Amino acid sequence: MTNFVEWSDELSVGIEEIDEQHKVLVNLVNRLFDETVVHQAGTSAVMEEILHELIEYTVIHFAVEESLFRIFHYPATETHTRHHDELKAQVLDIQKKVKQGEASLNTELLMFLKRWLTNHILQEDKLYAPFLLSQGVKSSWAERSWLGKIWKRSK
Repeated sequence: MTNFVEWSDELSVGIEEIDEQHKVLVNLVNRLFDETVVHQAGTSAVMEEILHELIEYTVIHFAVEESLFRIFHYPATETHTRHHDELKAQVLDIQKKVKQGEASLNTELLMFLKRWLTNHILQEDKLYAPFLLSQGVKSSWAERSWLGKIWKRSK
């Protein structure tokens, strides 16, 4: 698979759970790039399936972030959530147009996804990470349970 979006330490927000989710999103964009550009699959069912998976996982990822914002009273929740909603609407619109034959998955769409993902992580997600860490969110997994991935234990 070609790495259209390259994961690097620069993209890390310093919270392992979120970083792992971001890596999944990066991988999905790379898979979509691979099918669209490398294999030149056109509007194949495989590409539509990957786009659908990307949308579903993005919704899950945003829900995790937004849950943390509510739990820890992140001050910029409203703005950050609005950006999530805007992306979801844009990508759902793209998916609808692809299904109806009004648009195709192409390099322009892939560049949009790459720019949005990297810019969102670097400019917005990097803002919430220090706040969440200061509120007790763990930077790394001490335990494999879901709860253990998020919160520190009281000493």
